[in-house]
Amino acid sequence: MRIFENVNFDFLSHNRDSYLISGILLTVAIVSLIYPGLEAGIDFKGGTEFIVDTGVAVPSTEAASALAEATGEIFEVKEFGDPQTLLVRTAAGGDPDALQSSVVSTLGEAFPESTVAIEGTYSVGPRIASDLKEKAIVLVFGALFVILLYIFVRFDWRYAVAAVLTLAHDVVVVLGLFALFHNVTPFSLQIDQAIIAALLTIVGYSINDTVVVFDRIREYALLFKTEPYAIVANRAINTTLSRTILTSGTTLIAVLILFLIGGEVLKGFSLALLVGIAVGTYSSIFVASPIVVALRQKYAPARRSLSPATV
Repeated sequence: MRIFENVNFDFLSHNRDSYLISGILLTVAIVSLIYPGLEAGIDFKGGTEFIVDTGVAVPSTEAASALAEATGEIFEVKEFGDPQTLLVRTAAGGDPDALQSSVVSTLGEAFPESTVAIEGTYSVGPRIASDLKEKAIVLVFGALFVILLYIFVRFDWRYAVAAVLTLAHDVVVVLGLFALFHNVTPFSLQIDQAIIAALLTIVGYSINDTVVVFDRIREYALLFKTEPYAIVANRAINTTLSRTILTSGTTLIAVLILFLIGGEVLKGFSLALLVGIAVGTYSSIFVASPIVVALRQKYAPARRSLSPATV
């Protein structure tokens, strides 16, 4: 099925608008990454977290105060999906079983009307957390380097630069969103292994879409050698538009369903995919392609149209 057939939208004439939009998104994202910054999950900072079913609505601030007074440790307590379920997190070390018993007894005494039960426990030591953080950083930058090398070999350095800048744009925007809203959303937006997996998925999805556009641009550049490169690139984007919209649209529907009914644990993961796929679709057209055209026009000889005298 082709929903955009024989269209001729002038995408590349609005470069300034797309650069402005991307500039605003990146500025907000970078400022958010500086302050308030990302919230690291248990995977990357160590500690223990519990999903606690209290049976009744328990204020998270009062629960955190009761746990701190009873144990002398700092606890972070948030609602987890509904007021009767709490996510209790602490960096305190020691035996997780003993800590779990302390949480149950303390909340049971502080809120007698509640029926406290632990629904899930997750614990990571500080050494393992540090190792996981280092590996996550290596994975993300390693993926970008491999993609840079792949695009350089398959196309040329201009395409490679455009692809990596576009991927960095997508990743920074998603991370900026998590930094900006992690204290606002009713579900966790902490950076953990699931979010790193989502970022790598976004990188893979975005580069796949970008490569399709790049391949068509290169193909048309060989077919229409006498036309200006910007016109050729714009024609290539139009011919891949149907594939881009259908692929992104169906994927977004599936991820949206995951976000809506996938449960609290998958909210952050699916939100990262939703934003990343949407931004990646936008950037493959309005960021990657204009950069390729700009680099081509600056670092390649101008194309010449054939005149009747030269035919």
